Amino acid sequence: MDWFDFVDAYCERTGPGFWAEPVNALTNGAFLLAAVVMAVRLRNCRLPLGWAMVALLALIGIGSFLFHTHARVWAALADTAPILGFVLLYLFASARHYLNLPWRRSLGLVVIFLPVAAALVPVFRLLPVLGVSAGYLPVLVLIAGFALYLRQRAPATARGLAIGAGLLFVSVTLRSMDEPLCAALPGGTHFGWHLLNALMLGWMIEVYRRHMLARRARRR
Repeated sequence: MDWFDFVDAYCERTGPGFWAEPVNALTNGAFLLAAVVMAVRLRNCRLPLGWAMVALLALIGIGSFLFHTHARVWAALADTAPILGFVLLYLFASARHYLNLPWRRSLGLVVIFLPVAAALVPVFRLLPVLGVSAGYLPVLVLIAGFALYLRQRAPATARGLAIGAGLLFVSVTLRSMDEPLCAALPGGTHFGWHLLNALMLGWMIEVYRRHMLARRARRR
């Protein structure tokens, strides 16, 4: 694999130039904005995992900007690695603080998720339209599963997770429709994935923040 191979994966890109995807590139600012908003929301909360999520959210914006400007294999890794990091960190935080599991079992759940998600990806690839975004669908199922499990134990958190799952479903749909709608929409729909995904990730951090503050309030 050549780390400097050109990657042409999106409707908006018409060549190898740095600004060949201006809308896709610039909408990554939404991730940085969401990170700033959540950094303000986390002030004085003493939530180290929340702050780690904010850092990863900012890295998602930076990595995606690099990918949509340089369009090389190395930039694709810079795009996807922070996303995976955010998913795994949020899963650990969810197991630890939503399910109240010991940290070893929480870490074990993260380890188990990786092969299970990898096994599900080929199945999700068979889906019409959404199959192109099969790598993200196990995350959607995971969030929805947590929402269902917590609906009695932590209804406010469950509602927040359900909203997050809904936002992710719409954003994944926009990501998947980028190429099919390219003839009708030359700019594509990938920018909508950025905007909604930034909103969704910021919201997921907010759900975690609210859950932790509510838990602390109950212990007083």
